[in-house]
Amino acid sequence: MENDDPVPEEEARMIEELTTKAESNLREGNHYYVISNRWFMDWQRYIGKPLHAYPYNEHAQPSLLPNSATRPGPIDNSDIIVDNGSDDLQLLRTLEEGRDYVLVPQQVWEKLSEWYEGGPALPRKMISVGDANQLSVEVFPLCLNLFDTRDKSHKVIRLSKKASLHELYSIVCRLKGIAAEKARIWDYFDKKKQTELVASNQTLENSNLQMDQDILLEVHAEGSLPSGFGFDSTGNDLALVPVEPPRSSVTIAGGPTLSNGFSAGYSSIAYQGSSLNSTYGDMDDGCDSLRPTSKGERGGLAGLSNLGNTCFMNSALQCLVHTPPLAEYFLQDYTEEINRQNPLGMHGELALAFGELLRKLWSSGRTPVAPRAFKGKLGRFAPQFSGYNQHDSQELLAFLLDGLHEDLNRVKQKPYFETKDSDGRADEEVANELWRYHRARNDSVIVDICQGQYKSTLVCPDCNKVSITFDPFMYLSLPLPSTVTRTMTVTVFYSDGSGLPMPYTVNVLKHGYIKDLTQALESACCLRIDEYLLLAEVYDHRIFRYFENPTEILNSVKDDEHIVAYRLLKRVAQLTRLEICHRYQEKCVTDSSKASERKLFLTPLVTFLEDPRNGADIDFAVHKVLAPLRRKAFISSAPGLKDGAENGSPSETIEEPMNSCTIQFGCEGQSIEGIEPAGNSSMELAFHFCLTDERGTTCRPVAKDTVIQPFRMLKVMLDWTEKEYELYDASYLKDLPEVHKSGLTVKKTKQEAISLFSCLEAFLKEEPLGPDDMWYCPRCKEHRQASKKLDLWRLPDILVFHLKRFSYSRWLKNKLDTFVNFPIHNLDLSKYVKSKDTSDSHVYELYAISNHYGGLGGGHYTAYCKLIDDDRWYHFDDSHVSPVAESDIKTSAAYVLFYRRVKAQQNGVVGGSSQCHRSS
Repeated sequence: MENDDPVPEEEARMIEELTTKAESNLREGNHYYVISNRWFMDWQRYIGKPLHAYPYNEHAQPSLLPNSATRPGPIDNSDIIVDNGSDDLQLLRTLEEGRDYVLVPQQVWEKLSEWYEGGPALPRKMISVGDANQLSVEVFPLCLNLFDTRDKSHKVIRLSKKASLHELYSIVCRLKGIAAEKARIWDYFDKKKQTELVASNQTLENSNLQMDQDILLEVHAEGSLPSGFGFDSTGNDLALVPVEPPRSSVTIAGGPTLSNGFSAGYSSIAYQGSSLNSTYGDMDDGCDSLRPTSKGERGGLAGLSNLGNTCFMNSALQCLVHTPPLAEYFLQDYTEEINRQNPLGMHGELALAFGELLRKLWSSGRTPVAPRAFKGKLGRFAPQFSGYNQHDSQELLAFLLDGLHEDLNRVKQKPYFETKDSDGRADEEVANELWRYHRARNDSVIVDICQGQYKSTLVCPDCNKVSITFDPFMYLSLPLPSTVTRTMTVTVFYSDGSGLPMPYTVNVLKHGYIKDLTQALESACCLRIDEYLLLAEVYDHRIFRYFENPTEILNSVKDDEHIVAYRLLKRVAQLTRLEICHRYQEKCVTDSSKASERKLFLTPLVTFLEDPRNGADIDFAVHKVLAPLRRKAFISSAPGLKDGAENGSPSETIEEPMNSCTIQFGCEGQSIEGIEPAGNSSMELAFHFCLTDERGTTCRPVAKDTVIQPFRMLKVMLDWTEKEYELYDASYLKDLPEVHKSGLTVKKTKQEAISLFSCLEAFLKEEPLGPDDMWYCPRCKEHRQASKKLDLWRLPDILVFHLKRFSYSRWLKNKLDTFVNFPIHNLDLSKYVKSKDTSDSHVYELYAISNHYGGLGGGHYTAYCKLIDDDRWYHFDDSHVSPVAESDIKTSAAYVLFYRRVKAQQNGVVGGSSQCHRSS
């Protein structure tokens, strides 16, 4: 470390300023640098806090991050690059931003590199993605495998997906040392010639080139065709493909592949008799018109190729294309319903891309389909799904349903309605009125078959104002109530000095929340109605973090951590919080010339100050909270106690304090309120302590007349001397128990199983809104933490259940592998529907499942879908499709469930297919 290197606080300030400046000047082409999160977290520990723009994925609040005295070594990116023995440094493909690496602006990299050196440098450019031109750093450039027909060699080329075909030709020709006019480059996806990539300004992204796919180089003499031109490796004729068809504002994506599985290229027949102009599409395979199409022989059994972590997309798509009314709709001529003017839609392009992909899947037999064009459209309109990272199939499903609805909305000019409050009107009247308003603005096949309505009741906790609304839904996200419990031990401290600390062991739901732990402790420690508990984690004799968010999941608390709870009066919640840490003096016996060091020990204490003005106020508060620890021989010798003996000689003895559930005062029937502050007759305080900052790096001694500013929180270091050891029993503050101490013989918990009905009831139960989701009460004119109750009112023909297996908090990401027992047939929801309208059946049967296997980041998606006509189930695992027994489709991987309404009995037959859509 150089002598002129800045101190940690100065480094933090400079990097924060550089980052803020870069964020205010974002533009395409800016350079960012990739830094290993392992090294960057070490640096954040060194400066003592995570910076606002960068993640810190260990559970630490910014103000409580422990400062490390160790300055990190040189920047080390070795853990995030592929060790291929070459100078071509590449990032590992499995990396995740925030978990494995951070992105810093060029100016930040240069400053960190100046201070620490190291590397290697991994620069990346900022590009615009999607139609909205959102700016994003291209961490993983496009990787293409170049095959040379002359010597059968191959070479990996890496360049931005925003690069043009001109740039691709320039790089290839320079690499191979050939003239541009002699080169022809082909899209060689799946080892087949798809179409020629003609040098133009078209980007690689718009050419549907995928990560790690092949491109083919053919070199020929000027004026002659290369050997084998016009044929792929099997000799199939591909010479009749227009190299660059004309385009229009509306394109058709997809079309059926030929019966032999080889593509007919990017050409397209002009649509006749439709509302669209003659159009050529950017398709992977051939495309027919939108004239009504029937399902091909054994249709619906085609898989979808994985284009690089696209299993999430394939799973959602297979469930949608096997939705009977959707399949029937898109196999008909739906062009009259394309809404190209809808500002909320995607100019009809998403619906056209999905429709053509569905047609290919239903007419290509068992030949897998590569959804390249569809993925290209998806990346344009939803940049969050661009690239090659794993995503969530339910999030994609939500986007597709909403996007398809807007692209197919039959309403071209949406009318305006002013919603009215229920004002005591009958629920049926209000619900029907709001449904009419909704349908007047939203009218599509998606609304016809997928949208229902639920009733939402909010009650103000202060004035009891009741607000009832009826809202549409496209799917229901159901929580997974846990049945597995967890034993947790927490030590409870009295913040008013009225009792000794006491550990309590409680049982809580394993996948519960901090509020569940708090409620269990409140019962166990006999908490009074005028008290509340403040939970905190103690690490290295400091308060590492407070648990002040009741909705934080309990999985963020590990078994080997030490958790405490402070009993506080509710009336002091808005006062100044005083946090007391303890230090002792350690003498250096090895070197008498060195000064003794002060080290932290014991458990921190927390109390509150009412209008603190000087050091004497803090001194009295410390004396008060330590009162229960006074040894009984010195219980009456406290400074300030009337008639107390001089020099600490005992004048009376008392028994040890009673059980903490019943004790109210630290001194046998005498309220501690009656004890006067110590040191009234002199300028000395009873204790030696100093004020410190949040990280404990500074220490300002406090005297009786030291002026105290009334901050939200004060932190003091209490220095223990021989006097404190003599007066107080420190053993009560030592050796905190762990949350859970695993024994040698622990019974293995069986896999928990819950029913779909339990999940639905958990979704519908009444519960208070979270602190971050307050409701504005029109009567109180204030935001209130109202209670909310949901009820099902109107159910759609296609009912989708999303099982909330993934939970996210500031501290942790988690996946629940709970087995949910869901009905396959005869799912009867009658008792959950509050509407009196009985015209529609409330009985459903399952027809598709989106599955997720594995953990976060590295999991895999598949789908189970039922071919209704065959009454058989199939497993869709990307391009692989295989039959599966109905008895095997219930697994703990089930993530999104698709049900279709069973129609009321007609002519002695129960069931029947749903109508595909309303007539236009």
